[in-house]
Amino acid sequence: MLGMNNEEADSVLNGIFSELKGSVHLEDKFVGGIRGSFCRVELLHEHEHRRLSDVRAIIEKARMSNKAKELALKTFGFVAEAEGKVHGMTPEEVTFHEVGALDSILDICFNCELFTRLNPDRLIVSPLPIADGHIHCAHGVIPSPAPAVQALLVGIPVRPFGAEGETVTPTGIALLKAFGAEFGPWPQMVIEKIETVYGTYVYEGVPNGATFALGKSFE
Repeated sequence: MLGMNNEEADSVLNGIFSELKGSVHLEDKFVGGIRGSFCRVELLHEHEHRRLSDVRAIIEKARMSNKAKELALKTFGFVAEAEGKVHGMTPEEVTFHEVGALDSILDICFNCELFTRLNPDRLIVSPLPIADGHIHCAHGVIPSPAPAVQALLVGIPVRPFGAEGETVTPTGIALLKAFGAEFGPWPQMVIEKIETVYGTYVYEGVPNGATFALGKSFE
């Protein structure tokens, strides 16, 4: 939606965490012969687990806009609150596993910085697609949707998805909550930009990807 190329995206990333420069790559991806955008993140795998205070310290030191920092901290706060409910802890006691890794911190901070730059008046999202199945994570094999997702889904409109697996992540919902997303059908607007975006995993036999559209409302 911001019309960035790899060099511009890398410049934004370098402005947030200079040590992670070059870890994000924007590229085309084809699913069923249909082109879409894909963001590939390449970071060394790490086993360090962090608490909310650790993540907060990293974000506060990052070279981001104050609004983006606020959104990133709010996002992690939602995740910590959900994980706390699942494990019977306070948000501050929660130890992040996958979401505490550098790539997840990068994902959230990068999203918050770009959303701040886009600065839409409204963010409208369709009901979230929820699938059955199971997920492999740090806690073993758990049902889909994951317990933290279940905790975050209260009050969120959902719809069924015709495949199995993890279609919605805790960080995804937490970002939408932090961004103040509204849920409903397509709004009345004149579309200025529209793009299909793919994730890493491809689900067989169902529509893949998400559609992002930017536009202006009209009477």
